[in-house]
Amino acid sequence: MPSQPSQPKQPDQPKQPDQRQELSAFLRSRRERITPDEVGLPQTGRRRTPGLRREELALLAGISATWYTYLEQGREIRASEQVFDSLASVLRLDRHERTTLLQLAGHAPLAEAEAPEPLTPEVAAVPLLLQPHPSYVIDGNYDVLSHNQAADQLFPNLITEADRTANFVRWVFLEPAARDVLVDWEPEARGLLARLRTLAGRHPNDPRYTRLIEELHEGSPEARDWWPQYEVQARHSGQKRLRHPGGEPIDYTYTAFHLAEQPEQTLVIYFAGSIPPAL
Repeated sequence: MPSQPSQPKQPDQPKQPDQRQELSAFLRSRRERITPDEVGLPQTGRRRTPGLRREELALLAGISATWYTYLEQGREIRASEQVFDSLASVLRLDRHERTTLLQLAGHAPLAEAEAPEPLTPEVAAVPLLLQPHPSYVIDGNYDVLSHNQAADQLFPNLITEADRTANFVRWVFLEPAARDVLVDWEPEARGLLARLRTLAGRHPNDPRYTRLIEELHEGSPEARDWWPQYEVQARHSGQKRLRHPGGEPIDYTYTAFHLAEQPEQTLVIYFAGSIPPAL
């Protein structure tokens, strides 16, 4: 059984209040998505909220219901990584969600706020070399640092002001043209917000993320509705259905490469259709 305190104690390194509330919101969102049937519990009476009750989760994780309630209420309590591993197992968290849980609980390192990594001329030139394939370089908070003409045509109004850095998340949620270009806008937008949430969780003190999240909340009702659900997701490659302005939907394959010397920067390349198999 995981070790646990009998009552709330001061942690060795107190978390910031916002981080405790983030941990509370994350646990609650994951508890509410697990049904009793999924964990082999019988349905007992009418439930006021979806998912497991707090006491049910605590029982399955081998911790006291009172202690788990304190944890979900955002109180300052100390728990071992073993406790959170047990909770992650019951909640069926994937590896990205487990990492997020441990970071919020103070058992995984968080990135310190620092100046954005400079874009070297060599990296800035890569999207130009990849023309006619839409390509761009983004940093950790999805600011677009470099792009080619094909990307400018595929994502209209991505670059709107000379004195303001373009941002792909801002474009998806706040640019009306995005809902026409992204044929499957809602799942694409939800996935992008989940990836932003993951990255923001690793940089809790970085004002770039704070400003972007505030802007999304002010301008997008979908972002306001989805953010409390606390979905997290890692950047990945895949396929998207995109539509050039005035054109028919086209299936694109896209892939992302993290730069070796600037790991926060990512090169994203789109190919119309499927990538041919390697020779």
